[in-house]
Amino acid sequence: MTATTPARPHAAAPGSVDWVSCPSCGWLLYRKRLDRNLSVCPECDHHLRLGARARIALLADDGSFDEHACPPGPADPLDFTDLRDYRDRLHEAAARSGESEAVVLGTARIGGTPVVLAAMDFGFLGGSMGIEVGRRVSAAADLALQRGLPLVTVCASGGARMQEGVFSLFQMARVSHAFAQLHESGLLSVCVLTDPTYGGVSASFATLAAVLVGERGAHVGFAGPRVVQETIRAELPSDFQTAEFLLAHGLVDRVESRAELRPLLVRLLELHGRRPAPPPAAAPVPAPEVPRDDAPAGDGAEDADAWDVVQRARVAGRPTTLDYLHTVFDDFVELHGDRAFADDPAVVGGVAVLDGRPVVVIGHEKGHSVRERVARNFGMPHPEGYRKAMRLMAHAETFGLPVVTLVDTPGAHPGPAAEERGQAHAIAETIMRSSRLRVPVVAVLTGEGGSGGALALCTSDRLLVLENAYLSVISPEGCAAILWRTATAAPTAARAMRLGAAHLRASGIATSVVPEPPGGADADPLAAAGLVRAALVRELDELARLDVGTLLGTRAARLARIGGDGDRPLRVVGPAPEGGGGDAAR
Repeated sequence: MTATTPARPHAAAPGSVDWVSCPSCGWLLYRKRLDRNLSVCPECDHHLRLGARARIALLADDGSFDEHACPPGPADPLDFTDLRDYRDRLHEAAARSGESEAVVLGTARIGGTPVVLAAMDFGFLGGSMGIEVGRRVSAAADLALQRGLPLVTVCASGGARMQEGVFSLFQMARVSHAFAQLHESGLLSVCVLTDPTYGGVSASFATLAAVLVGERGAHVGFAGPRVVQETIRAELPSDFQTAEFLLAHGLVDRVESRAELRPLLVRLLELHGRRPAPPPAAAPVPAPEVPRDDAPAGDGAEDADAWDVVQRARVAGRPTTLDYLHTVFDDFVELHGDRAFADDPAVVGGVAVLDGRPVVVIGHEKGHSVRERVARNFGMPHPEGYRKAMRLMAHAETFGLPVVTLVDTPGAHPGPAAEERGQAHAIAETIMRSSRLRVPVVAVLTGEGGSGGALALCTSDRLLVLENAYLSVISPEGCAAILWRTATAAPTAARAMRLGAAHLRASGIATSVVPEPPGGADADPLAAAGLVRAALVRELDELARLDVGTLLGTRAARLARIGGDGDRPLRVVGPAPEGGGGDAAR
């Protein structure tokens, strides 16, 4: 191992001239000012390219990087010659970049957390992936496995190395296998996608990490824009393949400026490295077989009319998932996208901390103002919203994190585009996935719970229902229009379906009712958040005592008993509050 300690402030290559022209806006920049600004143009915010060691200096704690020496492999497996010998190109690339290959790797600390850090250098043959790059990336993953450390990779590549032919192609399989082992081991991997990242690198390890972070303005894709235009003669959008384009299409979790990359990595590493203190020693806690009665009913819930609860659940000022994320939880890093099509704003999720415990939180988001509600599609998810939820559930299972869902939706979006993209499939798969998740799942019904669109995030070990929330097979208006032949009978339909917390608890669907402050959650959001937080901490502490087999078995038994099925009927302990409400996808 060879210790190297690059200084973080210097982002530019040594020996550069005093003045540099920005490749984007053409502005003449003083080199020292550019260095202080991390090689980001102060005029147009263009992020200039950095070498591997500058990247390491930017991200790692000062003096913490310990380079891992890689013995050289075969230099020219095909004895390749085009206009020049491949060996000559390799010697020239080494002389220009100061590196022996396009990847530098080693161990380091980021915010005090030990990691394996690998950075690609575009200055070495465009960061192209040949045998040696595949060996080094795989070695980084192997080192992370051996030492039980997270892996952070900084990607910059033009694609596969043509001079190594099919040997280069199969490095995609080699590094993908290495990342599969990381996933299976439950070790965190983060890929930072920088400008440019294309071809065989983007189609392998660069997009296989647990968390993908794009640097602002970076171009990332499979085939480059010139190849696309020449191949299919397509007119491309101006932001095609930018990091921001990827975020909008659900393909990366975050897009950050260069200055924000290190702080984000610090938070991600802390969130995935936390382990809560075990609950106080006590007798084993069995999964409850009866509805819980340890939460008071709250502000008149026992006398609440079902239609009144429906109206209260729909109040625009009622706290939303984003509100609870800022008031119930101690920290939250949002992760975006379904990694396939889009980032649905009607579903938000990511990694959070609750009372010292890392959790994955997923919830519907409606917004408050008219503009927010339109932007969030009134909390009605498209298929990509449910697929984002499934991806986050898988993330939770990989890292052994409990899942908390916050449910508040009129229902899944019913439009033709959603049907074309498999709305029913996405909902069904989400329900199936959550029913067998090998980590605790606690759902909180905070407002409306409309049909299968809500149930996708309600399939859980514990279902907590706020006093003025409801879950329904269809909206009262929809039920009234079908059965009473007029939507004006919605109040009658709500009462007939017995919507509300009282019926959910009495029937065994809800495991407890969370009281609301006088006047409802919207009257005192902070007090409501405190009640939700206390209920979640209690439930997660109890579920933490269950092993995986018990967790899955009791979850299955709870689902089987709903509706009176099972060995014996459920009994109600203590008085059950009344009330109701519900809305659903039509």
